[in-house]
Amino acid sequence: MENTILDEHTGAHVAELFRSFSDTSRVRLLSAIIGRELNVSALAKVVGITESAVSHHLRGLRQMRLVQARREGKEVYYRLEDEHIIALFQQGIDHIRNG
Repeated sequence: MENTILDEHTGAHVAELFRSFSDTSRVRLLSAIIGRELNVSALAKVVGITESAVSHHLRGLRQMRLVQARREGKEVYYRLEDEHIIALFQQGIDHIRNG
């Protein structure tokens, strides 16, 4: 890896990206939508938090462009498809599980 000092703008965005992974509920939400779409109600059941909390977390994750949303009638389905984010996420899991 090239050893360069990041400019302020890039540094701020990288820090914001890693802040997205700093909450247990957000991490669990992300893990639930890798490779599949779920709506807020289903995510609330899977993760065990309120629909309001799910919506709050998803709003931030959408703003960071980490999750994509698709509307079907009144329902909105969320998914994580960005291969870079999935790889980063998986590397974090591997680091924790395998030391």
